[in-house]
Amino acid sequence: MADADEHALRISIDTKATVHVGEYCRGGRSRGIEAVKALDHDMCMKEKLVPAGILEPVSGKSFLIFGTNNKTSDFMADGLFLWWQHRKLELPRIKRLVINLDNGPECNGRRSQFLLRMTEFADMTGLCVRLVYYPPYHSKYNAIERYWAGLEKSWNGYLLSTVDTVINRAGNFCWKGKRTIACLVDAIYKKGVKLCGHEKRDLEQRLERSTKLLWWDITIHPKTVLL
Repeated sequence: MADADEHALRISIDTKATVHVGEYCRGGRSRGIEAVKALDHDMCMKEKLVPAGILEPVSGKSFLIFGTNNKTSDFMADGLFLWWQHRKLELPRIKRLVINLDNGPECNGRRSQFLLRMTEFADMTGLCVRLVYYPPYHSKYNAIERYWAGLEKSWNGYLLSTVDTVINRAGNFCWKGKRTIACLVDAIYKKGVKLCGHEKRDLEQRLERSTKLLWWDITIHPKTVLL
């Protein structure tokens, strides 16, 4: 078990439904004396944010990124890189990273661009990365799903009227007594990026797929450099 191994860390990652920025009603409750006035709909939404999260289930530490356009493999991978930059100095003993995921289209075991980015992550960090997927229709067991539910309950009583408000509300949310780290990633992510032909065959050589769970259990070892 990864949680019992002092050299391993288990994390749970996922994206969340797009957040529409504006003075919209989100079905929550406010704590003020007067009810917060909000719009019930707006046919001309001007801004939206795409959240992606990384949760450490044992410690409760969480890291959120908010993108400004598409939910893609590169968006999720960039979030993982940012998380590691933030956490690596506090995790000097970690050699193996176990990632719990669902089978979303941007990160499943067939998504070549996501798998490519995970091999790059393993090589750059020196970590052995194991991708462990929940079966279809079982993503509710992924730990971060409970985190998302808590975050929604926390911010639904507020008007998420600006991008800064969204980031600040997310950053004020605590899970297991740990405050969330939240940041904005204002980059353009193209949809449909994938590998073809020999690139895909070369990538498969880097993937150690489980013989019994071919698409749901994948280990990626970092490249070793011989001096």
